[in-house]
Amino acid sequence: MAANPARRIAPAIDLNRSAVSRYLQLATLFRRRIEQGAWRPGMQIPTVDDLSAEFGVARATIRQALDQLQAEGLIERYRAKGTFVREAPATSRLWCEVETDWSGLLRSREGAEIEVLQERAGVAGSALPPAAIGTVAPSYTHFRRRHWRDGQPFLVADVYLDERLRPKVSRADLRSKTALKLVAGIPGVGIGDARQTLTIGTADVETAAALQIPLNAPVAHVHRAAVDQRGTLVLVADGIYRGDVVRIDIKLR
Repeated sequence: MAANPARRIAPAIDLNRSAVSRYLQLATLFRRRIEQGAWRPGMQIPTVDDLSAEFGVARATIRQALDQLQAEGLIERYRAKGTFVREAPATSRLWCEVETDWSGLLRSREGAEIEVLQERAGVAGSALPPAAIGTVAPSYTHFRRRHWRDGQPFLVADVYLDERLRPKVSRADLRSKTALKLVAGIPGVGIGDARQTLTIGTADVETAAALQIPLNAPVAHVHRAAVDQRGTLVLVADGIYRGDVVRIDIKLR
């Protein structure tokens, strides 16, 4: 009698290498199988017993991981029938392009709404995230903003604006303009230099709550800085995009 194929899948993954809970690691792995099409919509996935054997963990751990996916609407469980993939792969939601040219960085996201979560004045330049360009201003105003589209948050960002420019930025600007456009649109302010750095990471507790994504889900960290024509660092923006909607297109030639 042939062995159950689900029980002879390659070497088990070592879930002890990370401090993240095993069920969260497995939830991330199972989510990726759906995103990449290994588990397709309408398909029945392996049983709890099979997954338990594959990864060498208790059935309760597998159930916790599947609870995460069910809460996200990715799977549906039926008594006496099994567990089936319900949602289309998350990669089909890749619509939020992180721009790589100046004009793109100034363009607001179509259909997006910006929520101002916090405003705090009098932030010293020494308290800013490292920018590596320009001379810091005497003080900055800090804004925390969250960007939404179709009822879903996709970006949370901390923006530091030269406090001398704050009176020239309206509340409507804060709710509609990208971070760089906040300064590029101010009369008399010319941008002499601007930099952008992108790194990939995972969501911590605070980010997961703000973006309504699971803990340890993939995210993109984008750091932007702008210097005016006098060499003053007028803007620093640190944004975190949820990884299941973001993409980067770079023209090579």
